[in-house]
Parts: sequence; C-alpha cells; structure tokens
Amino acid sequence: MSNDIIPNSKFEDNYANKLYNDISKVITEKRKQAYVAVSQSMVQAYWEIGRIIIEEEQNGELRSEYGKKVLQKLSDKLTDEYGKGFSVRTLQQMKKFYTVFPIANAVSSQLTWTHYRTLLKVTSDDARKWYIDEAIKGQWSSRQLERQINTHYYERLLASDVKDGVIAEANTNMAKLAPEHFIKDPYVLEFLDLKNYPELRETELEQALIDNLQDFLLELGRGFCFVARQKLMRFDDDDFYLDLVFYHSILKCYVLIDLKIGKLTHQDVGQMDSYIRMFDSLQKNDDDNPTLGIILCSEPNETIAKYSVLNDNKQIFASKYLYNLPTVEELQDYIQTQRRLIEERNGET
Repeated sequence: MSNDIIPNSKFEDNYANKLYNDISKVITEKRKQAYVAVSQSMVQAYWEIGRIIIEEEQNGELRSEYGKKVLQKLSDKLTDEYGKGFSVRTLQQMKKFYTVFPIANAVSSQLTWTHYRTLLKVTSDDARKWYIDEAIKGQWSSRQLERQINTHYYERLLASDVKDGVIAEANTNMAKLAPEHFIKDPYVLEFLDLKNYPELRETELEQALIDNLQDFLLELGRGFCFVARQKLMRFDDDDFYLDLVFYHSILKCYVLIDLKIGKLTHQDVGQMDSYIRMFDSLQKNDDDNPTLGIILCSEPNETIAKYSVLNDNKQIFASKYLYNLPTVEELQDYIQTQRRLIEERNGET
C-alpha cells in the first residue's frame, strides 16, 4: 500500500485540534455575549420596574396605608405569570434601585443585578461609587464585591496611612470567576423563568453521588420521604442550597443532607447548624420534631459522615433518632463505595 493513502494520524490530530480551538473560541465568546445580554436585560428591566412603581406612588396611586397590600397583590400576579423573582422584598429592592440610581445612564452594564442588590446596602454615595468603579476595574464577582463591602474595604483604605497592606489583604482570594458562573445565579434563573436544575450547581461526581444517595435512603425503607434537591433557601439577601431534603415519616422531622467533595471542616459543621436554624425558621411546622442535619465529606480514600443536631435537641437525637436512621458507618461505606465505582466507570484514579 502506498504511503499517500495511509492515514496520517498526526496530521488528523493537529487538524482536529485546530478546528476545536477555533470553534471553542466562538462558543466561549458567544456564551459570554449571551451572559452579558441577559445581565443587561435584567438590570434594565428591574430599573424600569422600580421606576414604574415609584412614579405611581408619587402620583398618589399607591397610598402608604395600602401600598404594601398592593405590592403583595402585584407580587402574586407577577409570580403566577412570570415565575419566581418578584417577591414583595424584591419589588422593594427594585424601588430602592431606581431611587439610588434615578438616572438610567448611571447604571453600568458591566455589573449584574446581584451586584446592584449588594450595592444597595452601602449608604454612602462616595463609597458606593468607589465600589462600583473598583468592581468594574477588577471584574469582581458579586460574591467578591460583597466580601469587600462586608469587610469595610473602602473605609479601611480611607483611614489607613499604609494602604499597600490593606490592598494586599483585600486582594486575597479574589481570583476572577469564569463568565459561565454567572448563569448559576438564582436571580438569573428566576429572570429567565428556568427551573432550578441541580446540574447548574453540581459537578459530575456530586450529581452521581447525590443521585445514588437519594436512591439509597429511599430504599432503606426507614421512613425517608423525598422533599427536594438543591433546595434554595433565601434568608435576607443571602442564598443557600441544601443538597437533599427529606421528611422522615416515623420521626416526624425534616432531614437535611449536605455533601462535600473534600475534607470536613469546622466551617462545614457551623454551616449545617445555620442551615438547620434557617430551615426551622422558614419551613418547619409547629408539630414537627427538631430538624436533623447529615454532613457527608468524601475524599478519594476516605469518607466522613456526621450527624448535626443543635445542642438543645441532642437528648432527643440520642434517645430516639438513632434507631430509625442509617448508622454513620453505613453512610460512610455507601458513599465511599459509590465514589470508587463512579470514578472507575469514568476512568479516574
């Protein structure tokens, strides 16, 4: 066989790689443009909504004595028609957005609605303008902006004689986020009236582990009833997600499960305690028993399972809960086995 008809694998690989690189650039650029377009539309829409409500109020159409009731009815109608994202609190934030930025040109297209929600907490006009400029210049995510505001970066910088140290500290852990992280913002999902798909928040390994864990608990036959996956908990201006939520029909309590890919930390335990308190405040019925948390931390060679229960409920947990729940060892063995099988199936080591 002559050499000219033998497939040149190196040439094919190089050509395929070139095609991939060229196409990848197109996809990345167009996705970025899509994210920017959605962000701009959200900000413009919410500014306009705030303007409409404020102007109606100023015209006397929404008198103070019944304005809140009207906002509640407006919220209900908008939610029925356009999905989540139009609570009374959010509508009030849109009003404040317009009040703080009464000129449309003052609203930057480089910041998202989540950025602006965070900026509304800043009472000083000078500080707010400074944070806006720095967020745009540094391409801060909304989380990064919130961190800088919460640590009073502007005030500390203004008061310090040695500014380099303040700047260096503020830049710690400020790595830029890829633009596709924007689409995971729950406010973006609500604006687009998309369901809160778990795939938007979970890695492939997490998806598989949570899938299997959900089936495992339901198959135990010990009273686990599935309630939600990636349950959004909105408390004040913070969003939290619970990997799995069950109701235990025997224990008459909710069970919250948080899966971590990595080591268990003190912060993980404290976070679960916060989740329990928040869940009890927002979801628990008066006749339900205390909510229980389960933390699962999975590493390649070790899995740690820990039940989290608030101090004032530990006696109930010890005397009753343990007899109707899988043991720590059962959970550890199951997650470890499933992780190994998933990684072997995917060709990982």
